[in-house]
Amino acid sequence: MKYRLMDILACPICKHFPLELYVFDEKKYSYNIKLEKKVLCEEYCGLNYKFIRDLDPAKLNCKACLEREVNEGLLVCPQCNRWYPIIEEIPHMLPDELRDKDEDLAFLRKYREKIPRKVLLEGKPWNLSESN
Repeated sequence: MKYRLMDILACPICKHFPLELYVFDEKKYSYNIKLEKKVLCEEYCGLNYKFIRDLDPAKLNCKACLEREVNEGLLVCPQCNRWYPIIEEIPHMLPDELRDKDEDLAFLRKYREKIPRKVLLEGKPWNLSESN
């Protein structure tokens, strides 16, 4: 998942923006691109975890951001405490009823040392405290 997606992703359930991002594994790519404008994101910089208005545009490196991708990670809604895994660069942001509980719980177990305790024990639609 490109960090730039954090500029547009919101919780599909409660619509909260921005989501929190936890990166477990990242890949880097090389692109020979020329940026048309200095700052690509409009509202939120996912790489710096800040709103654009709170950053100095002169210090942003959008090209470096585009060359990085979250391979494995977690998106968390701080409002409703729902979490969404990022698996093989793809954010799995499905409504609760379409999610695979076994796959999601396996993800929580695999990354339990990197996932915030609140998500592990109280996250929605399910968490590890319910699965034991």
